[in-house]
Amino acid sequence: MFNVDASVERSVRSMMHRVYGWMSVALAVTATLAYTVAHTPVLVNLILKNPIVFFGLIIAELGVVFYLSHALNKNSISISTAYVLFFVYAALTGTTLATIFLVYTLPSIAVTFVATAGMFGTMALYGYFTNKDLSSLGSILFMALIGLIIGSVINFFLQSSLLDYITSAIGVAVFALLTAYDVQNIKQTGQQLLINGYGTSRAALFGALKLYLDFINLFMYLLKFLGKKRND
Repeated sequence: MFNVDASVERSVRSMMHRVYGWMSVALAVTATLAYTVAHTPVLVNLILKNPIVFFGLIIAELGVVFYLSHALNKNSISISTAYVLFFVYAALTGTTLATIFLVYTLPSIAVTFVATAGMFGTMALYGYFTNKDLSSLGSILFMALIGLIIGSVINFFLQSSLLDYITSAIGVAVFALLTAYDVQNIKQTGQQLLINGYGTSRAALFGALKLYLDFINLFMYLLKFLGKKRND
């Protein structure tokens, strides 16, 4: 952990407020789009019940987030363009996530969101305030993510409820830990930038993207356990 003076620590807290602010706005965009699309019959038929459009949006969603992450990391994109792409990604995610409103009841979605917020907030606080170095978790969590992807692909063909339960449980654990890891990493990055005299706007947006992804994935995996399907 870095040793920082009080002024740098105050600036880091300000940066973290921006991180959570941008993340919260993006989540609001996603939730609004998801609810609106799911409750607009024309959009349901046009997007959610049209495989070509739906999978086209998923491909666009993946393309935007991979490009944005790479460009922010390489500092090869203007901050204004990065903001636009960030909210384009949030909107695309909301559009494709509209399917959850067709599968799960609204009360169970709300309960899952509250549970996700509680778990996310707890792990975020731990990541920010702990004196324990969490950097060693990086490689372990990366391998766990690879395992999750492989398991999900395999279960796409097997359709095993047991494997789905196992991967979902692992997913909850992985993204809870990733939240703490990412918060500490964002904090340390901000401290280093401030110590070296650099601005933190780009780091704040990159951090918001990371935590947004952590929250969305944690929510989706928890929904497997807490979500009540409409046809149950």
